[in-house]
Amino acid sequence: MLNAERESQQRLSTSSTASNLGDKLAMALSLLCFIHCLALPLLVLLAPSVWLISLSDESFHQLLFLAVIPISSLALWRGFKQHRQLPVLALVMLGLLVLGMAVGLGHDRLGEWGEKLLTLVGALLVAVGHWWNYRVRLH
Repeated sequence: MLNAERESQQRLSTSSTASNLGDKLAMALSLLCFIHCLALPLLVLLAPSVWLISLSDESFHQLLFLAVIPISSLALWRGFKQHRQLPVLALVMLGLLVLGMAVGLGHDRLGEWGEKLLTLVGALLVAVGHWWNYRVRLH
């Protein structure tokens, strides 16, 4: 009986560590997206823009979004199984939806500022949601 409890605690500890890493990675990717949207116009003005062209390309947003989806989903699911708080799940999913709209519609349909605004809001929602997921798992 004692061995079974010990094994259960080890699995929970390993799962919790993986979830913590996932939440932290998802927050970092959201922050990268946030910084990219805010800093790119300034960098274009201050630096030679030849090497920055690839960073402003829509494919950068698409690749970043494709990286965020599995990382966020896995970390969020593992956390949700532990804490069962729907508002945490809803916040991250709303953020992913907003990011998906920004990527899917792009600046052609939203305009440059519309795309940036949706991206910033979505990234902020995802980051805050993962921070919340991380916090409720610790308590």
